[in-house]
Amino acid sequence: MSAIPAVLITGASTGIGAAYAERFARRGHDLVLVARNVERMETLAQRLRQETGAAVDIVPADLTRTTDLAKIETRLRDDARIGILVNNAGTAIGGQFIEQNVDDMTRLVALNATALVRLSSAVAPRFAGAGEGAIVNISSVVGVAPELGMTVYGATKAFVLFLSQGLAHELGPKGVYVQAVLPAITRTEIWDHVGADVDSMGEVMEVSDLVDAAMIGFDRREAVTIPSLHDAGLWDVHDGARQALLGNFVNALPADRYRALA
Repeated sequence: MSAIPAVLITGASTGIGAAYAERFARRGHDLVLVARNVERMETLAQRLRQETGAAVDIVPADLTRTTDLAKIETRLRDDARIGILVNNAGTAIGGQFIEQNVDDMTRLVALNATALVRLSSAVAPRFAGAGEGAIVNISSVVGVAPELGMTVYGATKAFVLFLSQGLAHELGPKGVYVQAVLPAITRTEIWDHVGADVDSMGEVMEVSDLVDAAMIGFDRREAVTIPSLHDAGLWDVHDGARQALLGNFVNALPADRYRALA
């Protein structure tokens, strides 16, 4: 792996992915951009080459298609220059669960969860063998908030958070850093997918602010970065309560409240 590793970014044509591309390019990293929209990636790549001197490869891919996904997996396994993976590609669908089309839900899970697992799996063994590397997974605060009603989307983001935390425990001792980034309401095109007007919402974070904050978390090697959370102690309380449960789960007998009354 090179001293300044290349970065592969999915969903890199716009929004959060494009912002990550710019930030890493300005830090001296070469890039591999992955998305469906070739025209947008070409425009971004041309600008970054001119402004930063970065080498930028473009790989068109729809990560819900097996053949396209396999192409990116192969690149991650074989290209030793790539030392950072940013799993940003994702989407959302509108409506409540009982209104949503099951094929749309299946594609949502394929992109938000399955593709992320497969790409992480493709690169993790190489990173672990090298004793270095980083995986950045874009989750969401919706993944810890079922009350918000974005049930399938939120479930995929909860999966991403759990996977990231699990990988951090497994890969951290091997020298691999794993970061979960949890955006709140951010001004991206995802709102068009659900038919919502982001301009009508309050407290909307700009993509540049989100990614700048996430990069500070990256530099600090945070396991979980929540840019919109001003009181970090709240997450510590949340995580502390979760950990407090662990020692109380395993018991030979059911809790008294579940035992039949005499």
